[in-house]
Amino acid sequence: MRLRDYTPRGYNARHILILIVPMIIFVVSMTLYFFYTHVQQVNSRLSRAVAEELAYVISERHTNPQEWPKIVDGFRRSGLMEIRFTPGVKTLARPQGSDCCDELGEELKIRFPDLSWSYRYLPDDLLTIRLLSEDGLLEARMDRKRVIIINAHIFIVWTVSFSLLLLLISYLFLRNQVRSIVQLSWAADAFGRGEDVPSFKPSGAIEVRKAARSLLRMRNRIRRYADQRTAMLAGVSHDLRTPLTRLKLELALLPKDHDASAAKADIDEMERMLDGYLAFARGEEGEQPQQADVAAIAREAIAAATTRSKLDFIAPAPVSMRVRPLALKRAISNLANNAADHGKQIRITVATAPGEAVITVEDDGPGIPAECYEDAFRPFSRLDPARNQNVSGVGLGLTIARDIARAHGGDVTLGKSELGGLRAVMRLPLDTERPKGLKHEDD
Repeated sequence: MRLRDYTPRGYNARHILILIVPMIIFVVSMTLYFFYTHVQQVNSRLSRAVAEELAYVISERHTNPQEWPKIVDGFRRSGLMEIRFTPGVKTLARPQGSDCCDELGEELKIRFPDLSWSYRYLPDDLLTIRLLSEDGLLEARMDRKRVIIINAHIFIVWTVSFSLLLLLISYLFLRNQVRSIVQLSWAADAFGRGEDVPSFKPSGAIEVRKAARSLLRMRNRIRRYADQRTAMLAGVSHDLRTPLTRLKLELALLPKDHDASAAKADIDEMERMLDGYLAFARGEEGEQPQQADVAAIAREAIAAATTRSKLDFIAPAPVSMRVRPLALKRAISNLANNAADHGKQIRITVATAPGEAVITVEDDGPGIPAECYEDAFRPFSRLDPARNQNVSGVGLGLTIARDIARAHGGDVTLGKSELGGLRAVMRLPLDTERPKGLKHEDD
């Protein structure tokens, strides 16, 4: 059991958690410290002062009975407390009210160990204290603020308010930082699919800007490499097609009684191989992504396969996403034609799964062993002779299909079909939510 299993996985959520947890610990710690040190000490000292005043009143009543009424009147006029003595009371009746501070009880216990006493809160923020002696009952009423800090909760209110304000400011600042990372991630994914994001600019913290600039430099290097490769392939294509054209011309000039069908077939095969090699290396780089219906593209791509095998096409609903239509059409066509080359029954399904579009091509052919699934994607791989009898091609169909799928951010995998043959599954990620401020080149 790991801690990360119980924590948020998102960058934004984790940073908010990093802010909230220390803030909560700080508020709780400061509140407890405030109450158990400052508030408790102040309440104890206030209660001690009240207990000493009551001790003075009781002492003066016994030692100076003539001046005692003046002392009581002085306490009343100063607003400290109202004192009333009832002689002859033998029992201590607990006053009606609610419990109050424990500090006062501790001080009364220390100051009047031989007397019975009781205290309660009364309405209108009053406090009553009763002291029972041998000759009667002394009752004192006063404002409860004399024994307890009643506005201590204001400290908590202000602490929580300022903490929430700091959290809000931190979140607004953090959101800008996270936005830069989200934009970088989205742009990197778009660059990986061959799309341009002209509005993307390095932003955010120094480290994020450095990563963004590195991404742009990497994209530029890849583009230069692709351009050089395309230019080289164009030259190779021209150089190879020229001698092939001459050979075709020479065969056409041969006497009619000379059988050149085998040579022409070889030249045609060489041209097909050359086209396959060049298409694999070129990778449909010139095509720009656009919004399209994958189901409609698949329906067009399987047209050739329907003439060679019995084909069932299943597409419950349109699947709209950004793709390179011609490249995707070629990938699906390769999968469908590969199935038609080896099976008589084909089933093609276009559907959606959480976050992705799924294109499944199945056939009832001989299939291939599970250990050879990955070998089938190697360029120019023809696998076992049993599956490739009387099948033309150069072994690039599955390779090109996977290359196109990965260029869209997805992949192609092989498995066992329910029809008994091979099942090829192409998964393409659906469009992720575009961060604010970024747009595609064709927007």
